[in-house]
Amino acid sequence: MTGKIKVAVLDDWQGVARGAADWSALQARADVTFFQDAFAGADDAAAKLADFEIVLSMRERTPLPGSLIDRLPKLRMLGMTGARNASLDTAACTARGIPVCATQGGGYADSATAELALGLLIAAARGLAVGDATIRAGGFQMGVPVGIGLAGKTLGVIGLGKLGRYMAGYGQALRMNMIAWSQNLTPEKAAEAGVRLVAKDELMATADAISIHLVLSDRSRGLIGAADIARMKPGAILVNTSRGPIVDETALLAALHARRIVAALDVYDREPLPAGHPLRTAPNTVLSPHLGYCVRETWDGFYPQMIENALAFMDGKPVRVTNPEALRT
Repeated sequence: MTGKIKVAVLDDWQGVARGAADWSALQARADVTFFQDAFAGADDAAAKLADFEIVLSMRERTPLPGSLIDRLPKLRMLGMTGARNASLDTAACTARGIPVCATQGGGYADSATAELALGLLIAAARGLAVGDATIRAGGFQMGVPVGIGLAGKTLGVIGLGKLGRYMAGYGQALRMNMIAWSQNLTPEKAAEAGVRLVAKDELMATADAISIHLVLSDRSRGLIGAADIARMKPGAILVNTSRGPIVDETALLAALHARRIVAALDVYDREPLPAGHPLRTAPNTVLSPHLGYCVRETWDGFYPQMIENALAFMDGKPVRVTNPEALRT
């Protein structure tokens, strides 16, 4: 035993954490362990994290409900990337006096997810995934689906926040007709983005491509249901870079196997996507492994701040605390 505080760095699924920041100051004072694999479940997470006093987590990759927090007896500080984490029970941390320390974004990295949505849209429209696989297998054009041009087509954006506005701008640059809907969107806000507000049913029925840009919440979970998917035009493209549970997965799979629509997905109900999951073999899909915000610029911001958060806590002066009431318990 070294007597040093133990720090766990979770969710390093691409193996980028060590190289994204200088960990030497923290490693001089703590035993730092990097976890590159997802936990098998809550029991696995509880067993592997039982001895750690500081846990630094990546967004919503590892669920951290109160039931798990309460099984980590040595936990004294929890770090997370970003400003919110829907899978973290902050109240459970507060009840135990555990500060939750966030990181702040900035610069051009905040557009990375919208950029990926654009890439998925183009890949789906032009059959790029099939084309890549075909040419690597020794073929060329035969078997690659005939694509569609996007100019003149209609792009429906669901959720016109920051990322939705970025996506609307990309659609305009492609000379697409832009429509949008969300539960709180007003005609004035839509007009400011150069987009026409329509009803949800109209968007689902008339758009040639639909891109989702919503935060997962009780209100958005299952928002795109079977009836919505049934309204989509034959051959329409559904892009989801937000969260998997926003879309009814069963209805989506049925529409894909019927070859009614095309899906370009970066997010899934369960992540990592299980090896035998039916989406892995579904037709009419372009799939990426939740890469939306995973760019070098993001890591260059997130990891140094995570280190700062841990060191500040160890010095008794925690920073970027999202639950300051925990410091008073």
